[in-house]
Amino acid sequence: MPDSKSVSPHTHGEQGPGAASKEPTLSDTTAQPVNRRVLIDKQSPKAYHALVETADAVRTVAAEAGLDRGLVELINLRVSQINGCAYCLNVHTRAALRAGETTQRLGVLAAWRDTELFTEQERAALALAEATTEPADAAAQESAYDSARQFLDDDEISAVIWVAITINAFNRVSVLSKHRVRRNP
Repeated sequence: MPDSKSVSPHTHGEQGPGAASKEPTLSDTTAQPVNRRVLIDKQSPKAYHALVETADAVRTVAAEAGLDRGLVELINLRVSQINGCAYCLNVHTRAALRAGETTQRLGVLAAWRDTELFTEQERAALALAEATTEPADAAAQESAYDSARQFLDDDEISAVIWVAITINAFNRVSVLSKHRVRRNP
């Protein structure tokens, strides 16, 4: 999910895949073409820009629902952890810090259930985001939805699910394209 200074999770004015130049690969010179990954955001820019527009709309929905920017970033990070998306983890860790998140909470986010550092609302949102990311687990999905009903209103539930859906899509773009994380200058 983009923040107010960006267009999408991947076009922060940083070296995002939507803006970065094509990486040279071994397949460009000596390796077999089968080893080269297609940067699908560059290969199909209309589809990628539609995803960016969706992220913009979801950011608006989340703000209108009253979801705190820090919570949105926690959702982006937790979903990206589950999906193993290094690129999105890098982008959204910095966004979470800008939104006021602490390094302690970010450091234990993967084990949020085992800490007392997260509010009931945050816990409900994280569980719902996880259930959205892994929808085949019907029992976890029902439990997460029941918990969400106790701590989130309908607009917030909808916004949490849309945030999770959107970051899941960006995770897949980055993971399948093998977008690289570069050292910060």
